[in-house]
Amino acid sequence: MNIELRFLQKAIEDKNFVSFTYDSQKQSRIKPLELTEKESTYILKTHNKTYDFKKIKKLQLSKERF
Repeated sequence: MNIELRFLQKAIEDKNFVSFTYDSQKQSRIKPLELTEKESTYILKTHNKTYDFKKIKKLQLSKERF
């Protein structure tokens, strides 16, 4: 498990917003709900969409909580 996955898990536990780039599109103020591993691929489930962790770039954690 790399450091970005650990930070993302911490954001889920603390209920902090995250921002990142996904397929060259900026996603901001996302509510991460669950991080699961399926066939050695991590999947991030959020309040409105599911993301493949391999395509997530420039992950930023916010201090704001939801």
